[in-house]
Amino acid sequence: MAVLAYFKYAQFLAANLNQVLPGAPFPEINHDLPLGISFFTFQLISYAFDVYRRQVPAERGLDKFAVYILMFPHLIAGPIVRFAAIRDELHANRRKTAQLGLGVQYFIVGLCQKVLIANTLAPVADFAFGAAPGSLDRLTAWTGVAAYGLQIYFDFCGYSNMAIGLAFMLGFTFPKNFNYPYAAQSITEFWRRWHMSLSSWFRDYVYIPLGGNRGGLLRTVRNLLTVFLLTGLWHGAAWNFIVWGLFHGAFLMIERFGFDRVLDASPRLLRHAYAMLVVLIAWVFFRAVGLRHALSYLADMFSLSGHGTPGVAFAYLMNAQVLTAFVAGALLSFPLLPRLMDRLQAPRIGASPHLSPDLDTRNVHAIPVLTLVVGFVLSVAMLANSSLNPFLYFRF
Repeated sequence: MAVLAYFKYAQFLAANLNQVLPGAPFPEINHDLPLGISFFTFQLISYAFDVYRRQVPAERGLDKFAVYILMFPHLIAGPIVRFAAIRDELHANRRKTAQLGLGVQYFIVGLCQKVLIANTLAPVADFAFGAAPGSLDRLTAWTGVAAYGLQIYFDFCGYSNMAIGLAFMLGFTFPKNFNYPYAAQSITEFWRRWHMSLSSWFRDYVYIPLGGNRGGLLRTVRNLLTVFLLTGLWHGAAWNFIVWGLFHGAFLMIERFGFDRVLDASPRLLRHAYAMLVVLIAWVFFRAVGLRHALSYLADMFSLSGHGTPGVAFAYLMNAQVLTAFVAGALLSFPLLPRLMDRLQAPRIGASPHLSPDLDTRNVHAIPVLTLVVGFVLSVAMLANSSLNPFLYFRF
């Protein structure tokens, strides 16, 4: 943990201390961030805690332990894989446990999510968030944050699916990392569906050890705010990430202490609109380059004066490719396709007996080969005609 603190947060801490202390006593710390440090540090912490609690035996084979920590599919952008989840597979004959067909399906689905949707919507979000403060009309500002919401979801979910696919090809089963988070009807539900490996990590190694909700109101508030402060800091050493985390934490507290009953009594559409509004406002803090930028962008979103040029938004929106990505992204953010395939009685590949069907990466429908081939060809064609567009979570 100290290594992560130094490489990721030392400069942020020194810069903020220099602003409040006379004479700027701390030197500037400039260094390159080791690849995947956030992910492999959390995996090492979970391994140490689980071994200490005797929830899993210590691994005696250095080669197998190194494979667990340095396995390339999930090393740089997750999901966060716990040792207990793949310990048996580390010791198994993976030539027999590998599932190539399922792995290829996951990989192509993730590739399509990243290339066909996330990359297509990226210029819209980049334009909106790159505009001068106060220059956006409301339509452009809302379109930009909606584009970013879809971009970051399909970018990160796409990478997770590609990592899960590569793991299946290598004989490992990685945990599900996303479960249609934009279908949530509360912020509490959103965090049960978004980046689930990180959410469960903070629950099991921070929230519950602090006491969870067992110590009364004040301690529950403290524990929730601590978790979401750390969640924000985990994503980046900047105040806008801290505000993003605490913003989500505040709404979880509101729901925990009574607002959940109001939501339960509200229409489904209203509950969903509330959750999406909170999530989109929070994404402004996540995407902005700083707090001032975020507040300026929010002012454009909620401005009553209607300043700016409305036609600017449509210069980026009114083309078939971007509109198709918006529509596809919006539809695929909900579990419509699995429900349709269930109605058509399409076969599922097969669930694990020890996992919930909602969490099991093997409990998925078999996608027709022709569909996968078309998606792969389209993705490769778009990659060949585009510039480098790396995964967003590489920088975290």
